[in-house]
This record gives sequence, structure tokens and C-alpha cells, in this order.
Amino acid sequence: MQDEFDADSSPEVSTSNTLYQIARQAMTLYVQIYLELSKQTSGFANIQAEQIQIFEQKLIILSGLDSSLDPTEASPQEVVQELFRMQAVPFDVQSAITKGVYIQLRNRVENLLNELYIITKGLEEFDADYIQCNSYMLPILQRLANITSKAALKKQIGNVSDNAISQPAAKKLAEILNKRKPGQTMTRQQILQSIEPTLEGIVRDLVGRVLLERIVAKALDDANIPYKLESEYSYLEGVIYNFRADFVIPDEKFPKALIEVRKSSSRHASLYAKDKMFSAINWKGKNKELLAVLVVDGEWTSETLKAMTRVFDYVVPLNRSSDVATAIHEYLQGDISKLKWQINFSITPANLKIDKD
Repeated sequence: MQDEFDADSSPEVSTSNTLYQIARQAMTLYVQIYLELSKQTSGFANIQAEQIQIFEQKLIILSGLDSSLDPTEASPQEVVQELFRMQAVPFDVQSAITKGVYIQLRNRVENLLNELYIITKGLEEFDADYIQCNSYMLPILQRLANITSKAALKKQIGNVSDNAISQPAAKKLAEILNKRKPGQTMTRQQILQSIEPTLEGIVRDLVGRVLLERIVAKALDDANIPYKLESEYSYLEGVIYNFRADFVIPDEKFPKALIEVRKSSSRHASLYAKDKMFSAINWKGKNKELLAVLVVDGEWTSETLKAMTRVFDYVVPLNRSSDVATAIHEYLQGDISKLKWQINFSITPANLKIDKD
């Protein structure tokens, strides 16, 4: 389902009860643990058992490897051995971090469902006042009502969210649920399964908004590098067009470096590479001393990565963000050796002179 209402919840207005905010907090936590662990171990290249003592650290490593070991049972030594045993397997940062987010979300849904079973007498008697006062229940109530999209939800009960439900909307939703009596038609397992697309939509949205950006931002913060996020400025001037990079350093008026972050699959790698290379040429052609950095995650082919190194000054994996932050810091301090490419690119009018007879 593409238009889940949960992903529209604004971080500024969400309460700690909403599934979206719980997921955001969990992702922030796991990103922080991942970054600290990656920095301590040089991107997991030199990891010791004493560095992975808590559950979250073990979960991150084993999930990133898609290992069958149980992080609640495996010892730190066993996790290190597993990492060594599977070192040829690409480490999936997204899986490493989102696994813990899914665990917290599913635990939250279980607790909410337990509460609903008690309050509604087995999911058979729904009260409008309860629905209005507990809007964070909306993702589950929507599924119990068999309303499969945000558009359908708005059409049937009005404009609602997991932050606020009006009294008229609550009455309409209660009527639908009381008529449907989901406790008689759905098992607990079916209900939990029906909510999975909602959870996947939340996590997918947060991966795009939070995960990759937060990892790079944390590396820049640790290196005391000033920057602006894409959402914080209008555009970065280029030769062909003005557009925004994911990060501009220190700002768009006097740019010294830019960072683009991109997750790919092998199927789309060539297309993404061409897009990113043109953007870099556009910006570097206008700003001669601009350091261009591409941080990648996912499945990229070696050919596309090699091609991008001929345009970008640095092409690095996500788990080495701290290394490239160090290089940027040194460039800002005057180490011009960090700049690998200068692109001379301009477009000017032909100004052709037509001779008259």
C-alpha cells in the first residue's frame, strides 16, 4: 500500500504514542549505536568481542549480515566469528538498523491490540469517545474496519490522522466497526498480519527521510563540519540548472563541498549513476573549487562505481561516512590535495555574425 496515512505524520506534531514517532525514535537510536560501533571498529573491519556487549549492537551486526544467529542468545565472541565467517557478504546497513525498528513497532502493536481487546470486549463494541481520545489507535482501527488506503479512509470518515480524530469522524468509524464486529471475523494473527503493510510504509518512509541522512549528518557533526541539509536552503547554483544537493558545506552561498547520498539496486545502478554524475558535473562546473562526495549504499555494480569516481572526488560506502567527513574537514582547513577533479564546463551563446550581401 503506497498511501498509508502513518507516513504522513509530521515529526513536529506527532506524540510519543503514534507508531510513526515510536519508529522515528527507534531509528534514531539504532543509527546512533550503528555509527558509534562503526567508528570504533573502522567500519566493522577491526571488531573485537568487548565492543559488542549489548543486544542492540549484536542485532545490528547480525541483521546487517542476514545471519541466522539469534542476537538474544549469541555471545559477543560468536558474533565476531559470524562476521569473520561471512565477511564476503555485503553488509546491508538498512537491514542492520531497521530490524530493531520493526521489533519495537511490532511490540507496540501487540500492546495496543491487547488494550483494544479489553476495551472493546473482544473487538465487538467500539466507543466513539474512546476512539477520539486515543487517536494513536487509528492504524489498527483502520485495518479492523477494512479500510485499505488513506483516500478510502478520508472518503468514509473524513480527514483524520493518528494525532487527531474529530468527534463526528470518531462516530462514523465506531459505526463501521460496530457493524463489522472484527472480533468475530478476524483472528489475532490475521489482524497482526494486516497491519504489516502499515509498518512497512512507516519504515520505508523513515529510511528515505531519516536513515541515510542521519548517518552522514552524525559523521559531519562529529567532525565539527558546518553544513546545510537539502530542506534548509533553496538551491545550489550550477551551469545547467540550480538544484539542491543532500548536503552543502558550509552553505549554498559559498559552497566548498557537497554530499549526495544514494541507495541503489544493481538493476537501477546505471541510471542512478548517470543522474548523479550529471549533477556533480553541473555543480562542479560552476564552482571550480567544489569538493564533490557521493555516499552510496545498496547494490552498485563495480562499473558504475568506477565511472562515478571520475567525476566525484570521493565515492564511499555509507559505513565509511566518518572517514570522508575527516577528508572534508582537512579540505576546509586548506588541504587542497583532497580535491581530485576540477571540471571546466560552461555554456555560452554562439553570437554568430551573419554577413550581409
